[in-house]
Amino acid sequence: MKRIVLFLTVSLSCLVLSGTVYSQNLSSKPIRIAVLQNDVHHLPLWVALDKGFFKEQGVDVEIAGIFRAGPEIMSAFSAGSLDMAYVGEAPTVTASANGTAKVVILAQVNTEGSAIVVGKNSHIKTISDLEGKQVAIPGYSTVQDLLLRKALTESGIDPKHIKITVIKPPEMISAVRTNQIDAFIAWEPYPAQAVCKDAGKILTYSSQIWKDHPCCVLVADKQFAQENPERMKSVLKVHRKAIDFIRDNPDEALRIATKHTGLDEQTAKQAIDRVKYVSNINVQGLQEYVNYLRELGYIKLNNAHSFIENLIY
Repeated sequence: MKRIVLFLTVSLSCLVLSGTVYSQNLSSKPIRIAVLQNDVHHLPLWVALDKGFFKEQGVDVEIAGIFRAGPEIMSAFSAGSLDMAYVGEAPTVTASANGTAKVVILAQVNTEGSAIVVGKNSHIKTISDLEGKQVAIPGYSTVQDLLLRKALTESGIDPKHIKITVIKPPEMISAVRTNQIDAFIAWEPYPAQAVCKDAGKILTYSSQIWKDHPCCVLVADKQFAQENPERMKSVLKVHRKAIDFIRDNPDEALRIATKHTGLDEQTAKQAIDRVKYVSNINVQGLQEYVNYLRELGYIKLNNAHSFIENLIY
């Protein structure tokens, strides 16, 4: 009997030690984090890296991917290739609601920061003038999709009377320059680039369509966040400090933005000036966005309130 007890004791000790070692290995690994390519909305991450804010908090991170679109980031989460990401709220909500990625929102990154652009010689002066025209969006169920439909509806225009087409933002500028499309809506820096490259002009900023509308968020793999609560706290401290830095040191933040995006100073400044960097989650805006996606049939939810509660970390 004593031998059996001894055997069980030793076995349990081994399991506990094994688990401890496994946990230590997990926590010692760098956090794998992703961003979108040349997206000034994600400036807080570049600031945190450049100013050493992660090191101050004892957090080791690695850039595990620079993606061209939010759905690609969600696919990477689904494949287990990421721990955290700076990404749009739209793909986050859509992927979570449809069960294609299990993530949680840790913080807001920014609000506003998009614009509707028309050709530089266009006769379009108002939103109403878009009726019957071809307008490009970066994708269905995106924040820009919602903003365009919201602007049209509030101007008395049925969105069905617009020819909506999906084009990747980097290709929108040449499309509007060559009159392949009449207008586009995209996030910064693409509107600023269109203006600075003399290809287009701003019809309206997204802040004029929906003030303080939600945009990008800081998300984490749900299981990773649950298993690493202390690291989540540290990352949130870093994120908030980076946003404070952008507000208090605009010239230095601009320098960091040009360094990491490759944008010229004029374009980067115009883009950043249209972005509100905030860390508090816009819950009301999130609710409105979820309702919009349900109304258009992009997502199906039995209980939107419960979904949002589970989505926020």
